[in-house]
Amino acid sequence: MLESWNILSLIQRGGPVMWPLLGVSVTTVALTFERAWFWRGVHSRREKARVRQLIAAFRNGDRSKAESLLKTPGSVYDQLARRLLEEGPDDATAIEAIEDLRTQTERFSSILSVIVTATPMLGILGTVSGIIQSFELFGGQQAVVEANDVSNGIGEALITTAGGLVVALATLFPYMIFRVQADRALGRFEAIVTAAKQGLGPTRNWSVRK
Repeated sequence: MLESWNILSLIQRGGPVMWPLLGVSVTTVALTFERAWFWRGVHSRREKARVRQLIAAFRNGDRSKAESLLKTPGSVYDQLARRLLEEGPDDATAIEAIEDLRTQTERFSSILSVIVTATPMLGILGTVSGIIQSFELFGGQQAVVEANDVSNGIGEALITTAGGLVVALATLFPYMIFRVQADRALGRFEAIVTAAKQGLGPTRNWSVRK
């Protein structure tokens, strides 16, 4: 209860900019948990073993083995493998399938990127607001300026600056981790397609990387 009160007090001292920062931080936590849960399932030991088995089955041209592995629900790798089995491992099908799967592997990446960029700017906005508030006191008609009034404006400036940087840093690390996971998934997509082209269809040079 005391900790909640301290957080609320800190937000009030930071001024109005702290409320959007609070909303953004809640969004970051929610998206981070969602992405962490997604990648936990995609890159679990079980799924890694299934991918290795799928690649081996495709490379050996063992369609029945691949179909057997795909009977149980799996991850994005299974979606790609099923598409290749059903439509054939040609270039157009492979590239289209991988582009469709990007919506799952790169989900919320743009939102997290915007948060990393925007939150320091929100902090700077609060900094400017707090400094303006302090200087307005010196330019007013009052003969004596209370030190507490001046410190409130400076405190607002410092708190919002720190708040913006903390939220940005707290978002940056999960964002980079999820980008690495997406790149790893793309590499496995390419390995699955290459194996399928070797065992199930003609081999052609192709690339899905940009």
